[in-house]
Amino acid sequence: MFQKGERVVYGMSGVCTVEDITALGGSGKGEERLYYVLIPLNTKGSHIYTPVDNQKAKIRRILTAEEANALIDSIPEMEALRISSEKLREAEYKAAIRSGRCEAWVGMIKTLHARRQERTREGKKITATDERYLKAAEDYLFGELAAALKIAKEDMQGYIVKRIRERTRQETPEAVN
Repeated sequence: MFQKGERVVYGMSGVCTVEDITALGGSGKGEERLYYVLIPLNTKGSHIYTPVDNQKAKIRRILTAEEANALIDSIPEMEALRISSEKLREAEYKAAIRSGRCEAWVGMIKTLHARRQERTREGKKITATDERYLKAAEDYLFGELAAALKIAKEDMQGYIVKRIRERTRQETPEAVN
């Protein structure tokens, strides 16, 4: 069970703060069910009520700062999504988003950046569908990493790029003359 004040990732709502855990009326037989009252970080004025024992909605703790940095450090080795069919492309994007897993979001972002580069080389623009899913994956990933690392969400992409560049430089031995 999560505690008041704890940050969690809740379904498609992204990072939320557990504001309260409260009992709400049950079926009229004197039963009361416990609910989390969640406040999404990215939706001002919104409250989500979800049963503590809800088996359908995915809810998990956000990454720790150490886990977030380890995830960022592993991005260069992570694989892009394997799109088995152009007809199934959007379904695979949806599955990656709904998984609630940072690794799936990274794979999707890598896939969509590569697709953007390929289409640019062909003189084409990225499709509206690709753009929409790229933004969604970045929002979820950057939102969770920002919360874990206590960095502004809008600074997250720059932080990731800088950290990967620094790590790559450290791992590449300098040529000896």
